[in-house]
Amino acid sequence: MLSVYNINVWYGAIHAIKGISFSVGEGEIVALIGANGAGKSTTLRTLSGLMRSMTGSIEFLGADIMHAPPETIVRRGLVQVPEGRRVFLEMTVEENLEMGAFTRPRSSIASGLERVFFHFPRLKERRHQMAGTLSGGEQQMVAMGRALMADPRLLALDEPSMGLAPIFIQQIFDIIGELNRAGTTVLLVEQNARMALSIATRGYVIETGRVTVSGTGSELMNNDDVRRAYLGG
Repeated sequence: MLSVYNINVWYGAIHAIKGISFSVGEGEIVALIGANGAGKSTTLRTLSGLMRSMTGSIEFLGADIMHAPPETIVRRGLVQVPEGRRVFLEMTVEENLEMGAFTRPRSSIASGLERVFFHFPRLKERRHQMAGTLSGGEQQMVAMGRALMADPRLLALDEPSMGLAPIFIQQIFDIIGELNRAGTTVLLVEQNARMALSIATRGYVIETGRVTVSGTGSELMNNDDVRRAYLGG
């Protein structure tokens, strides 16, 4: 579904991504793990068309999207949930969700909302509530639901557990697994390596802009180096 080959990305003179290659197959959950500043989020921004100073190859569903604009990438079905949620605080939950359908025909909004409310019943209860009054976990649900409104083939999640209480972290990861079982392929960037690898089909470790280790989720959880560096021994 997604093939990333030898991408290099620069922030001015800083070489942030150094020849990263990886793939995501249809139906998988693929996790990118690593320390802060390793290049995980920059990798997602590159896939979403938000970085311009780059080389390499990115193919999605057989099409070259390396230099495609973000709207084209979303229309093709690669949709990102950004780090930090970025919901519209002075809009209602439902208005936030509808913003995610900007590439879809208006006739699809009702069915899109129905799908979101199926996976996030809490949002249905709060559909007319201002997003700024929600908890962090509920705002993360809004951000994920907004992405679902674009009908993604591949959902790219950037640090979905960041800043959340433990009870919400478990709920968010349960929902990610549920979405995957319902047919959505997932690319997950996550600092909580244990949670990410526990649901991942496969994973890649990124360190200082490079992939250093890859394997199945269980292989990485049992890798001594990964355990010491990211799983607390």
